[in-house]
Amino acid sequence: MHFVPHTDAEIADMLASMGLSSLDELFDAVPAALRLAGGLDLEPGLAEADVAGRFDDYAAANRPVGRSLVCFAGAGAYDHDIPSVVGRLAYRSEFVTAYTPYQPEVAQGVLQALFEYQTLVCRLFGTDVANASLYDGASATVEAVNLAVAATGRQEVWVSRGLHPHWRQVLATMAVGTGHQLVDVALDDGLTNWPVDGAPGAIVVQSPNHLGCLEDVGAAGELARRLGALLVVATDPVSAGLLKSPGSLGADVVVGEGQPFGASLSLGGPYLGLFACRREHVRRLPGRLVGETVDTEGRRAYVTTLRTREQDIRREKASSNVCTNQTLMAVAFLVHLSWLGTSGLRELALRCARGTRYCREALLAIDGVEPLAGAPVLREFAVRTPVPADVVVARMAEEGFLAGVALGEEYDAGLLVAVTEKRTKAEIDAFAGALEKVVR
Repeated sequence: MHFVPHTDAEIADMLASMGLSSLDELFDAVPAALRLAGGLDLEPGLAEADVAGRFDDYAAANRPVGRSLVCFAGAGAYDHDIPSVVGRLAYRSEFVTAYTPYQPEVAQGVLQALFEYQTLVCRLFGTDVANASLYDGASATVEAVNLAVAATGRQEVWVSRGLHPHWRQVLATMAVGTGHQLVDVALDDGLTNWPVDGAPGAIVVQSPNHLGCLEDVGAAGELARRLGALLVVATDPVSAGLLKSPGSLGADVVVGEGQPFGASLSLGGPYLGLFACRREHVRRLPGRLVGETVDTEGRRAYVTTLRTREQDIRREKASSNVCTNQTLMAVAFLVHLSWLGTSGLRELALRCARGTRYCREALLAIDGVEPLAGAPVLREFAVRTPVPADVVVARMAEEGFLAGVALGEEYDAGLLVAVTEKRTKAEIDAFAGALEKVVR
């Protein structure tokens, strides 16, 4: 059995139309020096049972979080509790098998779920309108910059070094094609040290930033308004339980990673890109947008709306080439956040903040461990250790802990530690005790 989609008759017809007698002749245009002469140097194939055994060995080499390692790592992917209701509702077959709801007459359930998701994102971020999600926080940041540049007509973009480095890498990759002029803005004691003058089209800041520090979003908003730029804020949805919303502090576009709600660590994905903005930018909003309307009998109904702003219709006039979303992850986000409610979200964020403070104080009490930055933090913080951070991470794994994320030289080679609501006082005490042993 093979998986070539063309029949022998179809291949013969294709060759005849080209005046060729064989597939080999099709590749005569490739110089002989570039052709593979002796075949690939590969081992013989294995039997199915042998392949399964090999992959069992690979799997056994993993040390999964939650069973063999207590997780204190973060940097964009966090070990939060996922209520059982998320799986019971979000992963029903009606949501798992649904895809593009372009026919509203048969997709009202999915469309309503996405509409409710958009509503919750707007409430979290303090904005007027949200889309039905993007792929992840990095792609959402790229789309926010595209929107801001299109709105202002300016190609220069100020990007805080407090923005997640992976997100900055994606921005830099996309800028090669779009022509955006990215200007990195350095940190001072964990906070962005913005220039005073210039003519940027967008100012991009993350709060809490990559080091866990809380940026002054209000001051960044005032700077953006004075310079005629749009303020793009990347934020953590958990922080909405305790902090003022970015929209209330002057953000024009707010983005984030939705993984903390409804998505497990899952080897890095699939995750969820959150995106919201002010109403005046709705025509440049990337991706899918669900709206509420009434049907011919006056009943409430939901549709994808303002489709003419999308690239598959506007093409060269569109500011984005995204016309899809992460429906399943958005529904999981919706279920998780709805289950928590306002008081539950506040309690969750407060547990994270209290655990983080307790853990930070415990680690800084260890001889040789110092704070990387003095700015306030919420649920993540960075420290300097007397032993290189990557060595600390490796040694702590032997003690039963995923100790955090080793930061690069850009961040003084520190160790980034995250504390979620799942971490108990006993786990934090044990973590601090193991770290003291390791750095000794």
